[in-house]
Amino acid sequence: MRIKICGITSVEQGMEIARMGATDLGFICVPSSPRYLDLTKLHPLITALGNVANTVGVFADFSVMTIAYVVGITELNTVQLHGNESIEFCQELREALPETEIIKAWRVRDNMDLDKIAAYSEVVDTLLLDAYHPDALGGTGQTLNWEQLSAFTPPIPWLLAGGLTPDNICTALSQLHPDGIDLSSGVEVSPGNKDLALVDRLFTNLSSLLELK
Repeated sequence: MRIKICGITSVEQGMEIARMGATDLGFICVPSSPRYLDLTKLHPLITALGNVANTVGVFADFSVMTIAYVVGITELNTVQLHGNESIEFCQELREALPETEIIKAWRVRDNMDLDKIAAYSEVVDTLLLDAYHPDALGGTGQTLNWEQLSAFTPPIPWLLAGGLTPDNICTALSQLHPDGIDLSSGVEVSPGNKDLALVDRLFTNLSSLLELK
């Protein structure tokens, strides 16, 4: 299973989280986020981390040119779009970054949102479902309605986000079968400062769950 820990802000924590088993490390490129890293911080951080895990840059309503520039400088493996990007925008970004994975995130309010995000399946590589909050793009700690997602079976891989913690992850995965999970605030002391004890508990609980399966 793909396990993404998002909102990484330090080399030391990124290294340790990857050592524990994270497949993906996420970095926030959105200035309004308390976990934001500008290019002067993002580039040396990713360089220092090397190839310990897949690197994901989170963007929201940026231009194709800006995203392509950041990817070119930092060599991010993956771009996660967390804004109101259209299908046409995703197609344009795919043409600009043909070798870069594109994740389209969606803050789910109702079944209509699920229908809309499924339409992106032909223009992105992976989908991500997050909880809706009127004032924040993510990292709010709010959970999704997992029962509402029981029939969500897109033709491409998808990640479950939104208020996941070491304590509720087994419940979530007993109800849903995503290709991966994405945690941020659920394993933090404060925005951008991860609690390594919580991360360790997450992997311990995931190991127990996988053994039961």
